[in-house]
Amino acid sequence: MSGSRWGAGFAAVARFVAEIEAAAAGSGQLRPGYVLAGDEMFLLDRCRAAVLKAFVPNDLKDFCLSDLDLSNTTIFEVLDRAQTPSLMAPFQVIFVRNVRQLYTRGAKKEEFATLDRYFRSPNPQALLLFVADFLHIPSDIRRMELDDKNRFERLNETLGQHCGMIELARVNEDDAMRWAVSTAQQADTRLEPDAARELVDALGADMMLIASELEKLLLYTLGRGRITLGDVETMVLGAKQRSLYELTDAISARNQARALALLQGLLNTSDAGEDAAIGHLYMLAKTFRQMLVILEKNVRDSRAIWQALWQGFRMPPFAADDLIRQARRYKSRRELTRALRLIARADLELRSSPPDKRLVLEKLIYDLASEPRGSSSSWASVQLSLEA
Repeated sequence: MSGSRWGAGFAAVARFVAEIEAAAAGSGQLRPGYVLAGDEMFLLDRCRAAVLKAFVPNDLKDFCLSDLDLSNTTIFEVLDRAQTPSLMAPFQVIFVRNVRQLYTRGAKKEEFATLDRYFRSPNPQALLLFVADFLHIPSDIRRMELDDKNRFERLNETLGQHCGMIELARVNEDDAMRWAVSTAQQADTRLEPDAARELVDALGADMMLIASELEKLLLYTLGRGRITLGDVETMVLGAKQRSLYELTDAISARNQARALALLQGLLNTSDAGEDAAIGHLYMLAKTFRQMLVILEKNVRDSRAIWQALWQGFRMPPFAADDLIRQARRYKSRRELTRALRLIARADLELRSSPPDKRLVLEKLIYDLASEPRGSSSSWASVQLSLEA
């Protein structure tokens, strides 16, 4: 792929891969070390795959590939491994993780002095790759947070003096869409533009998730030659969740008519119809619990939300800003606990085998979208209008 066509992250990987391939072919110069800087795991995996393909034969993998972690291995041991020729393989590849350990608890003068001595006379039969995934590099590098900028500068002043710096910036939405369309084409499948947009939007441009979901979509549409918006909505969980967040947006805005219309759409597009009511209630309850935590902890931006919500209780990345905005529409904890009580009551009704599950959900959504007191219209009048 051409570096000029892609954003910073893809372009950096393209240059790195080209350098590795040229060195492996004997037509280019390999540096003794590289720093893979950034937390975009998709791009990190592409870098790793290129190195393994170039320098790690499958039959020698156990002898020439090392994955070392500075949380349980010292940098002195890493460099000793790099300096020691392998008796079983002509070349060594050493990935060094938890590079952050070099920049915590003290100046680490001895460690950096040892690194400096090694790189003045490196082993030409060894390649060191430092994985600095403690940095977050946004797709627009000018918007890097101050703390990350300081860490990057420190990294550049130390390891960057000896190693090639590969900046694994987060992939922006346009690049993610372009990659998805290109990857589908390689599988003789056309990913339609609106399908590509929904795939990327639903997964918050998370490239690891996009790659995984695209693989499922290619299998799902095998032999058809195209992936449509309907295929994405059917197969990608994030796309299904989008409808739920649109529903909670209407509820939090007290827009009863829109909320009821979105509920109808949700039920009509669900494979299980009204039999999926329990599942819808579970997701509603989870979303309102998330909003309660956001309100109680006064979360105001999407970066803080990952500290407030624990693993397993988080929303998809695309929904973070929307959910913060929705939560802040509620004036107090009491309003959100009222919503949770209404959902619990509806859950009890559904489990009691009511004659009409859809009616239970409609009443719930109407009540959730109503002001706690002084609602100007009654549920009965709304129900008459729905039946008309």
